[in-house]
Amino acid sequence: MPDPQTYRPAVGSIPVQPGVYRFRDPRGRVIYVGKAKSLRSRLNSYFSDLSALAPRTRQMVTTAGSVEWTVVTTEVEALQLEYNWIKEFDPRFNIRYRDDKSYPVLAVTLNEEYPRLFVYRGPRRKGVRYFGPYSHAWAIRETLDLLLRVFPSRTCSAGVFKRHSQIGRPCLLGYIDKCSAPCVGKVSAAEHRAIVDDFCDFLAGKTDRLVRDMEKQMAAAAEDLDFERAARLRDDVGALKRALEKQTVVFGDGTDADVVAFADDDLEAAVQVFHVRGGRVRGQRGWVVEKSGEPGESGQEHLVEQFLTQFYGDQAELGGSSDEASAAVPREVLVPVLPDNVEELSDWLTALRGSRVRVRVPVRGDKRALAETVHRNAKESLAQHKLKRAGDFNARSAALQNIQEFLGLSDAPLRIECIDISHVQGTDVVASLVVFEDGLPRKSDYRHYAIREAAGEGRSDDVASIAEVTRRRFLRHVSDADRPLIEEGRARRFAYPPNLFVVDGGAPQVNAAADVLEELGVTDVAVIGLAKRLEEVWVPAEPDPVIMPRNSEGLFLLQRVRDEAHRFAITYHRSKRSKRMTASALDSVRGLGEHRRKALVTHFGSVARLKEATVDEITSVPGIGVATAKAVLEALGVEDVGVTTEGAPVAEQDAGETLIDHDRSRASG
Repeated sequence: MPDPQTYRPAVGSIPVQPGVYRFRDPRGRVIYVGKAKSLRSRLNSYFSDLSALAPRTRQMVTTAGSVEWTVVTTEVEALQLEYNWIKEFDPRFNIRYRDDKSYPVLAVTLNEEYPRLFVYRGPRRKGVRYFGPYSHAWAIRETLDLLLRVFPSRTCSAGVFKRHSQIGRPCLLGYIDKCSAPCVGKVSAAEHRAIVDDFCDFLAGKTDRLVRDMEKQMAAAAEDLDFERAARLRDDVGALKRALEKQTVVFGDGTDADVVAFADDDLEAAVQVFHVRGGRVRGQRGWVVEKSGEPGESGQEHLVEQFLTQFYGDQAELGGSSDEASAAVPREVLVPVLPDNVEELSDWLTALRGSRVRVRVPVRGDKRALAETVHRNAKESLAQHKLKRAGDFNARSAALQNIQEFLGLSDAPLRIECIDISHVQGTDVVASLVVFEDGLPRKSDYRHYAIREAAGEGRSDDVASIAEVTRRRFLRHVSDADRPLIEEGRARRFAYPPNLFVVDGGAPQVNAAADVLEELGVTDVAVIGLAKRLEEVWVPAEPDPVIMPRNSEGLFLLQRVRDEAHRFAITYHRSKRSKRMTASALDSVRGLGEHRRKALVTHFGSVARLKEATVDEITSVPGIGVATAKAVLEALGVEDVGVTTEGAPVAEQDAGETLIDHDRSRASG
């Protein structure tokens, strides 16, 4: 553990000007970023008396190995630089206002000829309008299901839309009047866009006008004795009012604001945000963060400052275009307390939005009442978090210490890597590598491996595969030993070796991994194997395993690491097997060589998707002609191959699409 006095800057060398500073660990990784009006005063406070520091700050300065700073001229410049560095280096000791999940939004693709409505998560795209965020995807689907009755718009994917255009009949939603069926020409592109524009106006808050117009149309239809149309309009008005009931009116003046509240203790803080647009609560989000405990920055003023810079900086960056960035930052931000640099924060937010942004504390009226409601939500969130995870941090610390004691390690294994092999009778052999830091998964460092080498003599496939993956993992570590850990201002990805390397298996597997490490000269990594049958921990060159107590936190953590490696390997193996099966199903197609089979497999991914494709979609793959596409469909057993209006054969497919395409997850790595 570094002594802070060993890297303390010389007396008088720290400038008194404002600036931004960063602490690095002995390997060069940035672990904390902060800013100060006086760098000398702030940095000296870290080295004066360790016992007076908050526990988290004390841990930070004893983990660090160096400190550096950059002098700036204005507070706004310091805010921007601090945000950029936190975004770039992701320091482990900073407060990180990040959700534990991605909140869904309702996307409308106004950049397409026939705009589409669908649930979306991810970065914003130009030409797409977004409504939300919503707490749950089902809330979007429920609202959309109500509104499609009134605004029958397209919700299908491009492939489904194209297929129904070719077969000349709409999907189920078109038959039940929840889609105006532009795919078969029931409405023109202009008429469909007008429907979508009305939908967007409704979600944007222009609700009263739409309801009044529909009520007038209903009365006119009744006067003309067109009772069937009047009944439809009556039902539509009812659907609109039911949708409006789901969005509580909180302000009658059409306020555009975010209401932010905190509840905190010495270690953690819960934040809740209510997004109010057009006077209605459009969305809510909340999460719990660890406090930094920075000297001189206690209390909610620091929480508010960090929240405003990180949250709205991320939202504006996510928006991409200036219009989306403007929509991400509201006209007004209501907070519980004002930080000292509120004017500079307002100027920074104004620059992000492109128009004036006010940051203030509500003192009376409806806004004060809503702020109290948000604060109650924050207190409840913190209470539930503490109740749910009261022993989580202690359990993780106990688990790491438990592993250290049982294995006789010099330090607690703060970084654990585990590998697992997956195959079916020796085919499609793959491996996974997962990483846990501080007892939690670090998914950005997960890796997949396709096994290339044959098994060695006298060794099972699993043993040879373990050796190959270990060699490939640590060859990179050895070859990078002379390279600096920091390149182009940031730490190299995967630049740090594990404290503990776990293989899924017993003595043969762990000895194979240990032999590779010895061959490569890696001596600072402990290796163990975890056998599934009796959960035995095997140590290299030891005839008997280490038996950890069944109820020990250390064994629970090792099991979780091993199970995560197994899950990740199985996911990769299934994807490879699906592609191989697709390729084998195409072996009988005459004139389809290896390269074109591979192109089809890469483009469609599975036999099921290829079977659903039309000839036009297959011929979009480079090198595939109409005759070959038809032969592919016939080889896959697709019957009733018809002809499109352009003369190309297509496979007739039945409709039956769902209301909204569900999100598909991908394994990272």
